[in-house]
Amino acid sequence: MSPVPPALSLDVVQRRRKWFAGLVLLALIVLTASVRSVAALDGEWHEGVEALGLAAIIVAIVGRAWCSLYIGGRKKAEIVDRGPYSMTRNPLYVFSFIGAFGVGAQTGSVTIGAIFAVATFLVFLRTVGREEAWLAEHFGAPYAAYCARTPRFLPNPARWRDAEELTIRPAFFVRTLRDGLVFLAAIPVMEGIEHLQSSGLIGFPISLF
Repeated sequence: MSPVPPALSLDVVQRRRKWFAGLVLLALIVLTASVRSVAALDGEWHEGVEALGLAAIIVAIVGRAWCSLYIGGRKKAEIVDRGPYSMTRNPLYVFSFIGAFGVGAQTGSVTIGAIFAVATFLVFLRTVGREEAWLAEHFGAPYAAYCARTPRFLPNPARWRDAEELTIRPAFFVRTLRDGLVFLAAIPVMEGIEHLQSSGLIGFPISLF
């Protein structure tokens, strides 16, 4: 059994996650610009996949904002196990995976959308391990019990429990909403890349669904 990673400061873990996720996203966009999907540029499935991607981005933005109503400012102070956090321990990340798929799908390719989602999952997987180590160290048995009854990623609707009332912290909600809106930047970026590819200025053709 591999050793449990050291419980770094939660702030440090989250800063590293943002920087690394940004670098990975940039690398994926560069990779996307270097190839072009023959199917997408020929119009096959293109509009439908883009629409699916836009829907995924909207779900991600709304879902992340919803999660922030429950977790905003509380992660280091208590175990949040209501609302989306009663179905999965990492709903913010689950919605991020959905948003990453939406970003990749703006190329018109389901395959590229899936690559973006898987890459985002792999980036966050290590972050989740670090966060869990910190939470286990600070909350002990109650956190272990929460882990035992709540899936790490895949939501279980049967576990749903809600709070009777919430104390909303607007600054965290606005920040999460602002961060989520970055997903929408993928639309003009991918459209620009697609225009350059269709003009033959960048990328080499490959067959991608």
